[in-house]
Amino acid sequence: MIADQSIQSAVNALGDDPLAEAGLVEHIHPLFSRALERNADEIYLANHSLGRPLDRTARDVSEALDLWYRDMDGAWEPWLAERDAYRARMARLIGRTDPKAVIPKTSAAQGIRAVINALPSQIPNIVATRGEFDSIDFVLKAYAHRGRARVKWVPCDDSARFEADRIIAAIKPGTDLVVVSQVFFATGQILEQIERVIAHAHDLGARVLVDAYHSAGVMPVNMDRLGCDAMIGGNYKYTRGLAGACWLALADAMLTPGGVPSPDQPAPIDTGWFAKAEPFAYHRTELPEYAAGGDAWLEATPPILTYYQCRAGLDLTLALGVERLRAYSLRQLAFLRDRLHDAGVETTTINPDTEGHGAYLLIPTPDGKGAVGRLKASGVNADARPSPAGRPWFVRLCPDILNTEAELIEATARVAGVMRG
Repeated sequence: MIADQSIQSAVNALGDDPLAEAGLVEHIHPLFSRALERNADEIYLANHSLGRPLDRTARDVSEALDLWYRDMDGAWEPWLAERDAYRARMARLIGRTDPKAVIPKTSAAQGIRAVINALPSQIPNIVATRGEFDSIDFVLKAYAHRGRARVKWVPCDDSARFEADRIIAAIKPGTDLVVVSQVFFATGQILEQIERVIAHAHDLGARVLVDAYHSAGVMPVNMDRLGCDAMIGGNYKYTRGLAGACWLALADAMLTPGGVPSPDQPAPIDTGWFAKAEPFAYHRTELPEYAAGGDAWLEATPPILTYYQCRAGLDLTLALGVERLRAYSLRQLAFLRDRLHDAGVETTTINPDTEGHGAYLLIPTPDGKGAVGRLKASGVNADARPSPAGRPWFVRLCPDILNTEAELIEATARVAGVMRG
């Protein structure tokens, strides 16, 4: 099977010009016929929460199952080839030169635990912001509660904004790890000058883990150029890969040369037989002999279906190009923001620059859950998150390439009826 044949043909038909609605409706929307059947019942603006799948996704998953039915244990060769293809796709998406430095995980939390547990320090000193996603926040608090880490928390300012200078001030000599989002999940704020945070941390001997869940697939990401030590993210939002498909990417300095690691070297203990130097030799040694490079960070028998469930979404994202997707997203956000403003609904972005936020708009509200329920009843699928400053809540609206301007105009009327009523 040629994985991206129909997708590439559809993208080729668009040409090289900036993405436009007419071309997307004609060539790309037919790839989503099953997902778009829901348009009769609702306007979907939660694309940042759960991406809509391509029709081909079901066929991709069936391909993995068909190999099992047909070949039984013979399926392992194509299954593991698909794992490596997934790593290569993700490396392209996030700008990591070495595909094997991308480690498949089932959650971003699994990725950060692997990094913390691999640090040479038994009780690492960690700096993190109060704006990290709930899983990351909870993992860090659990480590601190059990005495497995000391965590310094960096708050936002009164406008819910995180500043690089405040994070830098919290990083002191003796800091082992800095955890920070490139785009904050609750507000969509892009952390400006994240490069300064990374450089300062490195000057003091600390490593930096960047959460790219709301940046990978949204805006151009180049991990090699960014210079962080680790990056975590997942596929079920912007790259349409369903839950359970996540990843950890590592810089060269975090990779082992193979064999038995030295005590002062990062080495994973969240591990399993696929991380061994020769997993299929079944050779046992008294000390752990790791594979070289990123393979040392693999764990036990992998979950095969995850590589197939996110293949179509990644193929489409890479074929369209993140730069073009970002430009189209910004035009959609501006269109929706202007329509809402004209309807008397004020939106906000934490960064004053319209390009300084991720893929969604915010509508402040004192009652996020209630507002989302009323929006759902009106036929608009959205979600809400509380401000990292404590209040208010923000309703998040995220149009994407499957939303037309006509949909956004209709959504504006429904949102205005709920938010003003």
